[in-house]
Amino acid sequence: MKVERVSYDVMTPSAARSIFEAILWKPAIRWRVHRIEVLEPIRWINLRRNEVKSVISVDSVKSAMKLGYGMLGLDIEPDRQQRAGYFLRDVAYRIHADLSLASGCNEPLMKYAEMFTRRANKGQCVNQPYLGCREFAAAFSLVTPDASAAMPIGETRELGWMLHDLDFTHPADPQPRFFNARMLAGVIEVPPFEDARG
Repeated sequence: MKVERVSYDVMTPSAARSIFEAILWKPAIRWRVHRIEVLEPIRWINLRRNEVKSVISVDSVKSAMKLGYGMLGLDIEPDRQQRAGYFLRDVAYRIHADLSLASGCNEPLMKYAEMFTRRANKGQCVNQPYLGCREFAAAFSLVTPDASAAMPIGETRELGWMLHDLDFTHPADPQPRFFNARMLAGVIEVPPFEDARG
């Protein structure tokens, strides 16, 4: 929303995918989230955050790149504004995803699967994973099939249209794709990206 920031009721598939990519991202692989399990009750918090209403213009950046110098600073004091937000709090999810190779990659998939498992077991990541906004950092741990797992919450509800991910078919103009999300006994089954609507 333009005036007030409002979170979805649960994390989106794109946010879930970004957590996997924060642990292991390579041009040769693709992550596809197919299930999100909600492990804690859905709770909310109202929060006010400082934002900057201006951005540095593309023309200024291009000019500085061409000349080798330029004014690329932004004085935040006159442009600072406070925005209210309605965000999730105290969340916990179990995310299920498949790893596949990008088209044209001939390397063994097992190589990347083992790399991911090693990194996730050690808590290593390329960048700190987050949930929606960078200031909402996410902690993660690898769940193995033999581990005693927490049960999803028992709640069932319609979540409405939710962002699945961005379609980068035309990189200069990525388009959002949505799906009609439903949580059944704490579990959201995520359809394939190809089935999502623009």
